[in-house]
Amino acid sequence: MPLASPLEIRRGIGPLKQADVPYITLALVPGIGRARLEILLATFGSAQKVLQASQKDLEDVPTVSRAAATAIRTADPCTGEKIRDRAELLGASVLVPTAEGFPPMLREIPDAPILLFALGRMDLLSADSVGIVGSRSHTRYGAGACRLLAGGVARVGLVVVSGMARGLDRVAHEAALEQSGGTVGVLGNGLGVVYPAANRALYERVAKEGCLLTEYPPGDKPHAGSFPRRNRLISGISSVTVVVEARERSGALITADCALTQGREVLAVPGPITSPLSLGCNRLIQLGAKPALGPRDILEEFGRTVGDAPAASLSANLSDAEREILDILGLGLEYVDDVAARSSRGVGEALAVLTSLEIRGLVTQEPGKVFRLAMPAACER
Repeated sequence: MPLASPLEIRRGIGPLKQADVPYITLALVPGIGRARLEILLATFGSAQKVLQASQKDLEDVPTVSRAAATAIRTADPCTGEKIRDRAELLGASVLVPTAEGFPPMLREIPDAPILLFALGRMDLLSADSVGIVGSRSHTRYGAGACRLLAGGVARVGLVVVSGMARGLDRVAHEAALEQSGGTVGVLGNGLGVVYPAANRALYERVAKEGCLLTEYPPGDKPHAGSFPRRNRLISGISSVTVVVEARERSGALITADCALTQGREVLAVPGPITSPLSLGCNRLIQLGAKPALGPRDILEEFGRTVGDAPAASLSANLSDAEREILDILGLGLEYVDDVAARSSRGVGEALAVLTSLEIRGLVTQEPGKVFRLAMPAACER
């Protein structure tokens, strides 16, 4: 058996066993799902023996049709080795269900994956995780709520899981990384393919500081059916799924449905009844989902509190004006004009206080004189 590479040693995994290569070939045969694969392995004893079985012996196996038997018989025996080599070139790991690094929670779900590809920090795949999902086209309110929740739970040590899509998925990943927290990006395509292309910088950062996970072989492009299947992995690896903003019919609600089917908890961020982007979340709450009003509501599901986070750098000598401004930002009022109006201070004074807080690292400024809390838990102190 070849020695582990430095990359494998760093990530705490061993090289893929040679006996697993036929398994990869068999797992990638079209139409071979979890149930059929388990029956085949139980019948023949190994993936190698399944691939070497005759057409008749394969057809004699319950649930294996003639078409499935033919697909197995005509499978390229080199597929597993090619896929393994392609993954190694990317620095990725191939995970079979019996592998030590295979996410334990994904072994439990209906329609569990039979093969996974991971790039990055493998330890994140077995940590306490929260799935945070939402609309690709979102409101400023939705982005602020997503930053508050994702940043808040990441700061306490929970892993933020999302789908690497445009919109709130991206916000969730970035908020976790801003807090030096862990994040897992579940892809609807193979590693080495950046989709959407605008997320290239995020893709590279998550691969380096977090973990990218997919059940599609390296180089596979996304297709219409790949994203709903990806959604079951987002909820499956997470103990709790939070929907931030969602239309009445959206991919985020598919993820919520997957979570419920898997026996996971679902929370939703309430929104304005006039906003179509909040309709899906409000319906979830109406049907019994717990409202997510802040990081505290998510942490309760794990038996944790905001106080479990490292001590915030809120100085004891903050002025009354600075504390007031922090409280206002905790309510989501981010434009400097809104802050000034809420505090009954002039715009100039409010801006001076915001600048002071920014210097102290408690507030960050974005283009257009938009301010937000740098520490999501600050509003819950």
